[in-house]
Amino acid sequence: MADITKYAPIGVGGGNFISDFKSHFSLFRPKRTVSIAYGFVFLFIVVTIFLAFSPSPNSSSPWFTNIFAASSSDEDNVRSPTIKPPNLNKESPVEVLKPSNSSVLPQKPSVNRTADSGMPPKSFSESNKGSSDVKNQTQIEDLHDKVEVLKQNQIPTIDSDGKIGVLKQNQTQNDKVEVLKTNQSITRDTNSPVPVNSSPNSASGAQTVTKNGAKGNTEQGLIKNLTSSLMKKHDDLIKSLTNCDFFDGNWVKDDSYPLYKPGSCSLIDEQFNCFLNGRPDNGYHRMKWKPRGCTLPRLNGSHMLEMLRGKRVVFVGDSLNRNMWESLICILRNSVKDQSKVYEQQGRHHFRTEASYSFIFEDYKCTVEFFVTPFLVQEWEAADRNGTKKETLRLDIIERSANHYKSADIIVFNTGHWWTHEKTSKGEDYYQEGSHVYKELNVLEAFRKALTTWGRWIDANVNPRKTLVFFRGYSASHFSGGQWNSGGQCDNETEPIKNDTYLTPYPPKMTVLENVFKGMNSHVTYLNVTRMTDYRKDGHPSIYRKQTYSKEERRSPLSFQDCSHWCLPGVPDAWNEILYAELLVNQKQQRKGH
Repeated sequence: MADITKYAPIGVGGGNFISDFKSHFSLFRPKRTVSIAYGFVFLFIVVTIFLAFSPSPNSSSPWFTNIFAASSSDEDNVRSPTIKPPNLNKESPVEVLKPSNSSVLPQKPSVNRTADSGMPPKSFSESNKGSSDVKNQTQIEDLHDKVEVLKQNQIPTIDSDGKIGVLKQNQTQNDKVEVLKTNQSITRDTNSPVPVNSSPNSASGAQTVTKNGAKGNTEQGLIKNLTSSLMKKHDDLIKSLTNCDFFDGNWVKDDSYPLYKPGSCSLIDEQFNCFLNGRPDNGYHRMKWKPRGCTLPRLNGSHMLEMLRGKRVVFVGDSLNRNMWESLICILRNSVKDQSKVYEQQGRHHFRTEASYSFIFEDYKCTVEFFVTPFLVQEWEAADRNGTKKETLRLDIIERSANHYKSADIIVFNTGHWWTHEKTSKGEDYYQEGSHVYKELNVLEAFRKALTTWGRWIDANVNPRKTLVFFRGYSASHFSGGQWNSGGQCDNETEPIKNDTYLTPYPPKMTVLENVFKGMNSHVTYLNVTRMTDYRKDGHPSIYRKQTYSKEERRSPLSFQDCSHWCLPGVPDAWNEILYAELLVNQKQQRKGH
């Protein structure tokens, strides 16, 4: 009966319905409570995780904003949208150090974030004391090593105002060094790697606190150290150049040459442009002149233009000086970013027909000019006995254009090649002084008279306190089997002379020139290139002096060779490197004099 009662259906009107329901429901009440509790716990965990990994951007909210601040500073550094520590292991330090409010060392996130957390900068250094100290110090040492390498690979200079500079391998590198000097601060203190200057509003500027508590301006310290190093390098360089004979040396192969890419300079005359004229070998423009007593600095066009800012450089002489002039124009032009601001004053593009040319470097307000005068004295005409006129050379009058360049800042003279031609070498009815025409005069005596006239004009007209005077010596020719007008050749030459016994004797005309120097009051710097050019039998245009030949030249091309002038790029580039070195030495001497 008890079992029947237990499972009997509930009556519709049974009075025990409520009590029976409660008795049945009480069996499930503990399970429902547990389920609700589990649900709340689960929901709380989900919300907690969400808030933990999605902190409130509202700085006034205290919830979860700084849960990980004290223990996850490295992660904060990575996530920070404004501060990213430089990776000094992958890039050059000058690549990484860019103008910003950050310092070189790895930092706590920006000042705003530090303020939000309510933690002073000291808390950050304490929280990163362990492995971060070691990592930061390693990066500091790596940075300084790279800075030292950078400085050693550059040539220090001092400008006219006494400021330190460098002869850059390229302009980009210089810009990065400037960033390093003006926008960055570095501390070498291993116990306090934290930079203070993390905000543009920071009153402490670029100062850091060392372990002994002394404050110092690390930016100024870096510049001071860099300046001291550069000055020492500059002084060592100038000392080595001052005591060096630039013209006693030899040619060495250097694949970093030439100073400008072959075929890249449209200003080179066809006569000198061996590359465009089809010369197949390239060893002739991969040679560097190496003096025995020093190393010539590589000609840096940008730096040389700074040295020439506001100045006039003038070449005066024959076509061999035109060779040197075109070389310098190409070197300097190649270093200018906007080459449209480098142009010939009259818009000329060919340089063999007029008496003078002037290239303007607009951004530097300087000119590099060339005046054609193969003898340095005046070509003339004298009346012959039968009333006709004949060509003569006035040994007693300086050439006509001299007054146009006497006040230039730098003048480079030359003469010599035209004195080997038939008329000058014979000296019959050609040389003239006053109204007297010599029936016959030895060419060396005529050369001495002409250069004496030139020397007297220099003494009387050129201000040595303003103008530097250079004289480039005789440039050796290499005609084989005859002279320039009698079938001489050099087209098979592809290597310099390596045995000194094959060099030609020193030209007597250059001995005459040196004696003239001794009798002058003015100082003339002698660019004695004779021996250094005598080695380079491979450097002439030979048959590669033009692209198109006349019918006669095509019938006998080997009979029309140029073994006097030089291919460009080529030997004249080395003359200009020596000129550059001379200017560096002179700049130092002038500063010492002041």
